[in-house]
Amino acid sequence: MPSAVTRFQSNVPNIVFGEYIKMLKHLSFNMLLFQNSYATGEDNRVPKIYTKTGDKGFSSTFTGERRPKEDHIFEALGNTDELSSAIGLAREFCLDKGHTFTHQLDKIQCVLQDVGSNIATPRSSARESHIKRTKFIAQPIADLETWIDEFTEELPPLTSFILPSGGKSSAALHLARTVCRRAERSVAPIVRSGEADPDVAKFLNRLSDYLFTVARYVSMKEGSEEKIYKRPE
Repeated sequence: MPSAVTRFQSNVPNIVFGEYIKMLKHLSFNMLLFQNSYATGEDNRVPKIYTKTGDKGFSSTFTGERRPKEDHIFEALGNTDELSSAIGLAREFCLDKGHTFTHQLDKIQCVLQDVGSNIATPRSSARESHIKRTKFIAQPIADLETWIDEFTEELPPLTSFILPSGGKSSAALHLARTVCRRAERSVAPIVRSGEADPDVAKFLNRLSDYLFTVARYVSMKEGSEEKIYKRPE
């Protein structure tokens, strides 16, 4: 049985989503080029990060479609990319405080790369090979639920509305939660139209719950006070 790390491990390099789609499109070609160079002993040049293919306001999906950059697909990809960055920042704060759950954040960032590959492969123009390669599995959703339950067991009952607070780590996780909600809202219409796997939306929905819960957990562990909503008098 594969380990949790294996289940979450993405085959996608950790690069920004704008270049990530280009990478997907040219991955097979680059691998072939590398194999040929290895066989012949020739030097293999590192491809440039810029391609100039988006200079006119259009970009490509993994299926090869050219769409305007403001298309809902790229909006969702941008929000997911921003979410991963927000989690990365929160992770750094958590590492500074010595929290032991940061490996979960690492795995989540890998899964978000897989979320992006699924979104970048609209079903209306995808071949079977595209769909098979970018299929999103449901296991990460179950893992999030397990983690949420484990943290919740250690937390005091929630009796009031909590404002984003509780120290830098907690506040950063709350910020990531709000970005996650935006990513979920942008993915929802794509899923409803049948262009992306339903489990992608479920993962983002559960991820926001996870980020809320772990933000509370961090605040408790650090001994920081969470601010409670009080109606102004």
